[in-house]
Amino acid sequence: MTRQNVEAIIKLEESARSHRTWADRISSAVARFCGSMAFVWVHVAWFGGWIVWNTIPGLFHFDAFPFTFLTLVVSLEAIFLSTFILISQNMDTRLSERRNHLDLQVNLLAEQENTKMLLLLTRIAEKLDIKSDDDPTIEVLEQSTRPERLAQQIEAADRELEKKQKIGL
Repeated sequence: MTRQNVEAIIKLEESARSHRTWADRISSAVARFCGSMAFVWVHVAWFGGWIVWNTIPGLFHFDAFPFTFLTLVVSLEAIFLSTFILISQNMDTRLSERRNHLDLQVNLLAEQENTKMLLLLTRIAEKLDIKSDDDPTIEVLEQSTRPERLAQQIEAADRELEKKQKIGL
């Protein structure tokens, strides 16, 4: 059963990857490289070579101290890298939202199944004349879960917490 679940998840991930645009693929590759030690070492070598070349006497200094052109190149690189990383993060966010939606759907289905099982167990207990009146939570658990009501309760609790935090400050 676990293997089937893992395979289903792999298929979902592959489906998501196969629907990426070329821009998403490039952004993902650039972001992966930028997050590696190879990226750091390339820049150490590049900046070191640039500075050494432009400070050794007797060589043509195409960007003498204070290295204005290097500053321009690094600034442009930062702009493009941040754009690629943001595109990659947006793609990851979309994938994460899909996973969260799937997780919510599975949780709601499981909640509905549990509620139905509790109702059936209650009916079986009644048929067998087993008393369960001493547990007040059974009645609450047998009620259908309504996501919109839960969301309202969470929002109300958040507002209450914010009020308490403002008062405490």
